[in-house]
Amino acid sequence: MLPLELTYSSALIMGLLGSVHCIGMCGGIAGAFNAGLAPETQRSPFHVAAFTAIYNAGRITSYMLAGAVVGFVGQSANLVVPVEVAAKAGLVIGAVFMVTLGLYLGGWWPGLTWLEKQGARVWRRIEPLGRKLLPVQTPQKAYALGLVWGWLPCGVVYTALAWALVAGHPLHSALLMLVFGMGTVPAVFAAGTMGGWLGAMAAKTAIRRVAGGALIVVALYVLIDGPRGHHSPHSTTSNHSSQPRAH
Repeated sequence: MLPLELTYSSALIMGLLGSVHCIGMCGGIAGAFNAGLAPETQRSPFHVAAFTAIYNAGRITSYMLAGAVVGFVGQSANLVVPVEVAAKAGLVIGAVFMVTLGLYLGGWWPGLTWLEKQGARVWRRIEPLGRKLLPVQTPQKAYALGLVWGWLPCGVVYTALAWALVAGHPLHSALLMLVFGMGTVPAVFAAGTMGGWLGAMAAKTAIRRVAGGALIVVALYVLIDGPRGHHSPHSTTSNHSSQPRAH
């Protein structure tokens, strides 16, 4: 498959730039969760920040679980598809999803809304579990609520899962989703603790188009540079074995 450093870098960039979308959705959710905290907890900025961090830890854990599942699927595909073919196909799939995300964020083409609608069917079954955890009174409840939150339909997450599929291994794919999730944390954390100002900024068309355009540029770079950075270990071995031995 693709070099791990390339997939991890792509996932981090997606998390950072995709936060423009996450701020509006996940930031508002984190703010609503914080509003349900006990009054004495809300009076302490430290405690609010701690609970926000716990929510995000639960959210990222769900991302990692989903990543492990698609990684297993990718690993199974590697057993029946030649390595070089899988690498090239994975490169194209990941880049296409990233371009689609860029178009989606920039408001040029809402292609990922179809995936979000499919995810909404699953979310309708999971969301009631979150309601049972409100109000949030303990760190354990906050983490469990974050686990539920991680399954919220999101085109940005689905794009990251496409890269997790490219990684082709449950562990690597889970770690890739961890890197992606960490990329979303700064913006989501700030939106959850700072209120609606950051969300209003992220909703501006110019900012969303800059983020979307940057993702498209990254995707094109991956398509151009990815194949040059990928070397099959089998080809390396065969090159060494073909060298004449000294007598």
